[in-house]
Amino acid sequence: MADNLQEQLYQRLREGLLAGRFQPGQRLKIRDLAAEWGTSPMPVRAALQRLVAEGALEGEAQRSLRVPAMTRERFQQLLQARLAVEGLAVEIAAGRLSAAELTTLEDCVARMESALERRDVQGYLNDNSRFHLTLYRACANPVLLRMIEGLWLQVGPFFNRLFTEADLSLRLNDFHDDALKALQAGDGKAARLAMEQDLSYFGQSLLNLLALENGG
Repeated sequence: MADNLQEQLYQRLREGLLAGRFQPGQRLKIRDLAAEWGTSPMPVRAALQRLVAEGALEGEAQRSLRVPAMTRERFQQLLQARLAVEGLAVEIAAGRLSAAELTTLEDCVARMESALERRDVQGYLNDNSRFHLTLYRACANPVLLRMIEGLWLQVGPFFNRLFTEADLSLRLNDFHDDALKALQAGDGKAARLAMEQDLSYFGQSLLNLLALENGG
């Protein structure tokens, strides 16, 4: 029972990190989370420690943990690694997607477009995470998927910064739409190119923001 509760809490925190529901530098207090979820501190601490081991959180186990702050160097390293593995997963997945998975991707793109029109940041990020991870999981390569999800746990909290410049929001969904059309046509190479363009375009935009924050 305790193991099951710990797993549930771990998955809830993990999904929040993947979808950008937590901010870089945000503190996560064990007692506060336990009170919010109506449980004792012990399973919360265990769930948080699993995320520390995965590099998604940092801090002292007996007090509070936090989402790591993002630096330009760290983000650049994460981006390089993402470019190396996510495009490959897309190309593999293109030939394996089921009709149900394609429908999920289509629904995600439509909801993301609607969220952008409403300026619903979290709604957009939820479906952005669902779109990418549904696609990557379809590659059916557990080794590749573990690498991708580990990277997303570290970069997900920084996705909120996509909305700090209004001009970026107008193009947020273009590459997803391009990738979806390629996937519908069964063109894995075109889908891979669209996703790599997505990572490169917005990754460079975020690197520029970090450079400004750090004085160049």
